[in-house]
Amino acid sequence: MSRWRPQGPLGLGGAPLGNLFAPIEEAVAEAAIEAAWDAGIRLFDTAPLYGLGLSEHRMGRVLRRKPRDEFTLCTKVGRLLEADPAAPHEQHGFLGGLPFRVRYDYSADATLRSIEHSLARLGLARLDIVLIHDAAEDPHGPAWPERFAEAMAGAAPALTRLREEGVIRAWGLGVNCVEPCLLALEQADPDLFLIAGRYTLLDHGALERLIPACAARGASLIIGGPYNSGLLAGGKTFNYAPAPADLLARRDRLAAFCAGQGVPLKAAALQFCAAPEVVAAVIPGGRSPAEVEENARLMAHPVPPGFWVALREAGLIPPGAAVPGG
Repeated sequence: MSRWRPQGPLGLGGAPLGNLFAPIEEAVAEAAIEAAWDAGIRLFDTAPLYGLGLSEHRMGRVLRRKPRDEFTLCTKVGRLLEADPAAPHEQHGFLGGLPFRVRYDYSADATLRSIEHSLARLGLARLDIVLIHDAAEDPHGPAWPERFAEAMAGAAPALTRLREEGVIRAWGLGVNCVEPCLLALEQADPDLFLIAGRYTLLDHGALERLIPACAARGASLIIGGPYNSGLLAGGKTFNYAPAPADLLARRDRLAAFCAGQGVPLKAAALQFCAAPEVVAAVIPGGRSPAEVEENARLMAHPVPPGFWVALREAGLIPPGAAVPGG
C-alpha cells in the first residue's frame, strides 16, 4: 500500500484556472473551485507555471476560507517566476497570466525559494505535496537527462529533507512521461507521481512498467489528463496538439462502444483511470462550475461490471489493465 492517500478519488487540476488556451473571469474561476469543494473534492493541484502564478492566486483565494486540515494542496517546483513588466500576453499556452517569465532551476536553493513564493501567492502557511515539474523530455528535448540529474541532485534531497522534518507530507514528480518516474524510483525516495495522459482509455504507457514499479515501492500515482487534453471529451486534440488519425479512430470506436452500452465515454474515462490500486486520485481540470460538477457526477456514474468485461473482450483496453470492481 502507498504511504500517502488523499481524501477521495477525484481532485481538481489547476491548469485551466491559469487561463490555459482561453481566459476565465475571476468570478468563474472562483466559482469553479467552490463547486469542487461543494462536490466533496479535497485534492487541489496547481503550479507556478499555470498562468504564471495566476492559478495559485485563484486557488489560494478560495482555499484560505476553508479549514486547512480538510484539504490536500499540491504545487510544483522547477520553474521560478521572475517579474517582467514586458511579459507577453501569451506564454506556454496561458493567456493573460501574471507579469512574470519562467526560468528553469532544479537546484535545492531554487526549490526552497519556489516553495516560499508559492506560499505567498497562495496566502497559505503550508503545502502538503510538492512535485518536481517537467524534469522530462517534452520540455527539455535531448538535454532532459542533464536537467533530470540536476533535479535529483538538488530538488529531490531538499524535498526529502522537508518531508522528514514534517514541513511537507509527500513529494514526487509532475510529468507527462514515464521514464523520469522510473529513474526517480531508482535514484531517490519519492512518495508519488503526477503522470498526465499516460494512463487513460487511449494511452496505456504507464501500465507495463510504472504501475508495477509504484506498487513494489509503495508509491502512489495521481492521474492527470484523463481525457487526453480533450480527445476523450469529444475534442480533436491529443497532448494539446491535433490528434493523429489513428487516435481519432480509436476514440470513435470507444465512443461507439460506450454509446452502445449506455455508458458516457467521459465516465468510463475517469473511472478507468482510478481503477489501479496505486492510483490515489484522478485530477481532471475544470474551467467552470458546470465542468467541475459534471466530472464529479461522471466519477460516480453507475457502470455495470459487465461493461468493463466487454470493453476488454472488444480489445479496447489491455488484458492486464485494472478495471473498477476488479
